Amino acid sequence: MIDRLEPVALATLRDGETVAIAPDAEERAGIAARLGLEAIEALRFDATIQREDPAVSVTGTLAARVVHACVATGDPVAETIEEPFALLFAPHPEHDEDAEVELGVDDLDTIFHNGREIALGDALVDTLALSLDPYPRVADADARLRAAGVLSEEEAGAFGALAGLKKKLEDGGEGEPS
Repeated sequence: MIDRLEPVALATLRDGETVAIAPDAEERAGIAARLGLEAIEALRFDATIQREDPAVSVTGTLAARVVHACVATGDPVAETIEEPFALLFAPHPEHDEDAEVELGVDDLDTIFHNGREIALGDALVDTLALSLDPYPRVADADARLRAAGVLSEEEAGAFGALAGLKKKLEDGGEGEPS
């Protein structure tokens, strides 16, 4: 069983092997710093490895409780994540460095390995990063921004400007120069 967030030697991987990683507080703090989070209160990866020589697939579930900073106010925002994931580790393709390489849809989630080990820990942390809400906001963020005089996207955009102009025209052009 794999229970650490670190590279894993290909020679040691067995088909059907389980992954059960629950980083301790120190590891979670390091991951939180790496991802720009205020805290990771809980984190667990459970998965199964399938050998498909020379490739390795890892499928499982990510469960986490994290604390972000609100993008609008900076206040803490809690998020709970429960996500399935599927990773495919494959050897680097052999091709001329100057040659154009086309990737199919199935190739986009492939992580290349060097033939000796897979960067399982990094891939799992990247999976967490991709699962995070990119714009966490506290429930009253819009009201607080409005109170501070910040315009909403609708008010600040082109249609907001046109609505303001329409209102001025309907009010008889008050405030317009003569």
